Amino acid sequence: MNNKSFSESYKNAGVDITAGYKAVELMKSHIARTLTGSGASDIGGFGGLFELDLNGIGKPVLVSGTDGVGTKLKLAFLMDKHDSIGIDCVAMCVNDIICCGARPLFFLDYIACGKNTPERIADIVSGVAEGCVQSGAALIGGETAEMPGFYPEDEYDLAGFAVGVVDKDRIIDHKLVKPGDVLIALPSSGVHSNGFSLVRKVFDVENSKLSAPLDELGGASLGQALLTPTEIYVKPVLSLLDKIKVKAISHITGGGFYENIPRSIPDGCCATVEKSAVKILPIFNLIAKAGNIPERDMFNTFNMGVGMCVVVSAADADRSLEILKDAGVDAYIMGEITASDEKIRIV
Repeated sequence: MNNKSFSESYKNAGVDITAGYKAVELMKSHIARTLTGSGASDIGGFGGLFELDLNGIGKPVLVSGTDGVGTKLKLAFLMDKHDSIGIDCVAMCVNDIICCGARPLFFLDYIACGKNTPERIADIVSGVAEGCVQSGAALIGGETAEMPGFYPEDEYDLAGFAVGVVDKDRIIDHKLVKPGDVLIALPSSGVHSNGFSLVRKVFDVENSKLSAPLDELGGASLGQALLTPTEIYVKPVLSLLDKIKVKAISHITGGGFYENIPRSIPDGCCATVEKSAVKILPIFNLIAKAGNIPERDMFNTFNMGVGMCVVVSAADADRSLEILKDAGVDAYIMGEITASDEKIRIV
């Protein structure tokens, strides 16, 4: 900690730089968990360094992704629970880049807050670190910005940036997708990090009893269900990519099925989803009922229990399910590719 750096004038303006130093000290143990042997920088420097191991990669292509958590943060504020929201931030980035077949290398976070409370910042970073551990990425740096007058003292925003690498010859695109291929669903853990503006309106979360257990959620509270961290699919998908020719991958985020799955489907093909096969989680039934939301809107806003969709040939379907099960994912077939210009159809 820097004991000589202190400005009374800056503190009187609402920015306590010594709190920033304390936050960095508190988060170092969390960051240490993520180091993969390639992180070469000490947290607190001006840039995050990463030594790139290209062993086995003939034509390296870097793949990057950036995202935030969105208004799910409002639930964290209301529940005063900040140690898992960082998982969501990492997940939204690494789940995107794995769709190209890229292995995440490193991650950086950005936290902007009205008041730097070191213990709370450390809680946030502990979640970021956990997400990095789950995805195999090193947390090599970040930024905490104390911005009084811009954010309320008890609120903050969280965003992140991930970089991965893939061999050019192994980039996942949709060129090989054809009618007869199979759609494999990788289950979500809940609402993940999308659609929370609608969720907050439906449940009027600022005035709801978020801690009360609900029978519809198996005894879990609404707050617990909504704050469940986003599932990170990196390691199971990498395991699948090692053994199976995966033709396309889509991360089901904002826009639900109708916006995300078509992004991995080529012209002339249609992802035909069997609605009866989709294992819809109870939280989505509760959202639909409480908000009187049409089924079409539900599938066009939420993941509905499917966090990721993988396309493989029919001949590889059973083996793919076995590989994913061995990796801890209870995946299942939810449809197939048919010949059509419609791109997606839910029947």
